[in-house]
Order: sequence, then structure tokens, then C-alpha cells
Amino acid sequence: MWQYEKKLQYPVKIANPNPALAKVIISQLGGADGELGAALRYLNQRYSAPCREVQAILNDIGTEELAHIEMIGTIIYQLTRDLSLKEIKDSGFDTYFVDHTTGVYPIAASGVPFSAEIFQSTGDAIADIHEDLAAEQKARLTYDNILRLADDPDVRDPIKFLREREIVHYQRFGEGLRLIQDMLDSKNFYAFNPSFDK
Repeated sequence: MWQYEKKLQYPVKIANPNPALAKVIISQLGGADGELGAALRYLNQRYSAPCREVQAILNDIGTEELAHIEMIGTIIYQLTRDLSLKEIKDSGFDTYFVDHTTGVYPIAASGVPFSAEIFQSTGDAIADIHEDLAAEQKARLTYDNILRLADDPDVRDPIKFLREREIVHYQRFGEGLRLIQDMLDSKNFYAFNPSFDK
């Protein structure tokens, strides 16, 4: 189904560890609007998509989100490698460290662990695509906030790339919504689940 190329979609080469920044960026791994939730959301929604074109959009973006999980994991790892106990304590990374050491664990910056409860796969293509559009905008907003907090160019560069991809995904989901809407009876545009109510 997939071919795995053993390199990141975009290079991550962070010279200076920064556990305080890692603690913020980790939201894009396990937070409510992070890459793990996005990948699972889209890859599960594709099964009930009403046409092959929308299935392909969900599959393509869901697969790319898996690549983004790798990038965020790499960023977290590089920001937390070779830390001293003093650096861990002084940065506030100790609350994460006590449970996970410096392992990469899907969690929000607030400390809430990843849960599949954060996303939906309803089987209603319109509802799902609207959730996907909102998810991409919220992920873009999170990347905007990370960029406001990060001044290291080694960190900012891959974060900017990931932010740009959220914009592209939003546009692709817009195309998917138009495809779905074109298939509907205009009299029942918002009134039924096109998977069941014909």
C-alpha cells in the first residue's frame, strides 16, 4: 500500500537542545490538533468517503500526516537529546521527564495524553470533511503559535514547512468538499447523510 522512503519529508537538523521548546512543540504530536490525530482521522474517514477522488485525498493527506509525526518526533528528540539534570529542572521539562525520561510520547503541551476521543469519523462525508477543514486550520494556528515562541532558526525552518502543509491540506479538503457537494441533490444539500439517505 505504501512505499517508505527512509528519510524525513523535510530535513530536521537542530544544533541546540531546548527542552522548554520541546514541551511546547509536543502538542503537534499528541495534542488535540496534532499530527497523530490527523493521520488517524483521515485514514479512518477514507473508508466511508463517497467516491474514489475523496478517498484518495484522505489517503494522501493521512499518509503525509504520518510523515509529519516523524518530523515532530525528530524535532522533540533533537531538542531533548543529551540533557543534563540541571537543564531538565531549569527548563520545566522535569514534569515530562518524570514519566517519559526523554522518550517521545504523544501528549499535549498541557500534559493531556493523546486520545482517539479527540476526533470523529462519522460516516457522513460532509460532517467529516468539515471537521477536517477545521482540524487543518487549528493545526495551522498551533504552528503559528509555536513560531511566535521559537527563535531558533533550526526549529523555525521545519515548523514553517509543516505550517505550509496545513494550508495545502486545507485547500485539498476544500476540493473534496466541492466533489461531495456536486454529488448531492441540491434540495437536500445539508439535510441528510449521503451515505444512507439517497
